[in-house]
Amino acid sequence: MNRISFALILLGLAPFLLSCGSKPNPRTLVMIIESSPTNLDPRVGIDASSERIHELIFDDLLERDEHLNVRPALAERWDIPDRLTYIFHLHHGVKFHDGGPLTARDVKWTFDSMLQGKIRSTKTAAYRFVDRVEARDDYTVVFHLKEPFATLLWNLSDGAMGIVPYGSGDEISRQPIGSGPFRFISAEPDKEVIIERNSDYWGEKARLERVRFMVVPDTTTRALELRKGSADIVNNALTSDLVLALEREPNLEVLHGPGTVLNYLAFNLRDPILKDVRVRRAIAFAINRQPMIEYLWRGFAQPAASVLPRQSWAYNAEVPGYDYDPQRARQILDTAGYRAVGGVRFHLTMKTSTEETTRLIAAVLQQQLREVGIALDIRTFEFATFFSDVTSGAYQLYSLRWIGGNEDPDIFEYAFHSAKFPPHGANRSYYSNSRIDALIDQARSELDQNARKQLYAEIQQILADELPYVNLWYLDNMLVHSKRVQGLTLNPSGNYDFLKTAELAP
Repeated sequence: MNRISFALILLGLAPFLLSCGSKPNPRTLVMIIESSPTNLDPRVGIDASSERIHELIFDDLLERDEHLNVRPALAERWDIPDRLTYIFHLHHGVKFHDGGPLTARDVKWTFDSMLQGKIRSTKTAAYRFVDRVEARDDYTVVFHLKEPFATLLWNLSDGAMGIVPYGSGDEISRQPIGSGPFRFISAEPDKEVIIERNSDYWGEKARLERVRFMVVPDTTTRALELRKGSADIVNNALTSDLVLALEREPNLEVLHGPGTVLNYLAFNLRDPILKDVRVRRAIAFAINRQPMIEYLWRGFAQPAASVLPRQSWAYNAEVPGYDYDPQRARQILDTAGYRAVGGVRFHLTMKTSTEETTRLIAAVLQQQLREVGIALDIRTFEFATFFSDVTSGAYQLYSLRWIGGNEDPDIFEYAFHSAKFPPHGANRSYYSNSRIDALIDQARSELDQNARKQLYAEIQQILADELPYVNLWYLDNMLVHSKRVQGLTLNPSGNYDFLKTAELAP
């Protein structure tokens, strides 16, 4: 029995498994999410549910376009008189959901509360180069930097830091008050979050009256809720097989398009075998992505050649890839002196979590590497143990995903700069290259975007040659919705911006 047939059988059990379900309110869109947001304070919450919901409740100074460039939002324009000074001019007439005006004092408080330790947040590190924030007048905010930091604009956009009212403390996590297109109504952990349209919104008003985010941890149950009409939308929270099965339902539609989530394979460069770049290149040539994309993702993924997504303004399309070529992999290993004995050149161990897809990836890699004489052993652990081993360097190979973090080219510093070995960053491969370090440092302080793009292009060329990672594929965004929902458009980042334009058919 194939996986799609099994998915159809599960969906056929819907009347028996979910016979007590109720139809959604005709004026309320019901969207299923995998887990409750941990904290809706935009200064604190970093899990996907928190960030995507608080983006609807709070406004940022800037937003991002389809190429991940920043553009005006709360700040209608900005000036950079020198490399250490950013001046933002706010829209007039913006109000918080409690009716209070949003001014420069609120912006200053939002950042001061983190930088001065009034609010404890891991996001504080993103603003480590901010010296102070000045409210020059009600509608002018000035950021003074300690050193040039071109990524500042990105860190002020779309979900990075929504503006909270002056004086807001921990209580805002329980009763969020923002200025966004939706206002917070209620939340019950592990059950739901409810938001309503902000009729006084300063920008384009939402068409939906109310949105209920329904927490459903189980993947099959999410599909069943959609099928029986108890929910309207599931976004990137179903298996590919279930999406294909639901595509056959007469009352449902499927939207899918290119996304930015990256699956990658990482090497520990401190390992005596994997520190040899020839071994890493041979492994890259030995990997055949296409059957994995077809089998694991049913075609809902695209091969990747860079950590950056293709939509990024800094993406280098000229970077050479490693097309499947097992014969070349064998030649490289032979030349490097790794001759096969009894069909095996050497053993490697790949650690994985218990998550099904990761284990399947490892199993396919095991088979493909065997074809070139590499014996891959697989060790599976609960995620906490697995991730602890990864961050402490107790591994040879592992596979994870970048979700959102790879949309800004600052990812190169976080993941590949030699100053960012754990616990100071995510250079978990222990990759070190003085040229890469210099390029990253230069790009961070370069304000001209064209010049930055050239620096990032060279970084991508070097990384493709030296291979601390093998970039596997970008996952497509997949949104399944009831036909009563109209006006939906997918965002490459997979956030919930589509709720700002969606509407319910009468």
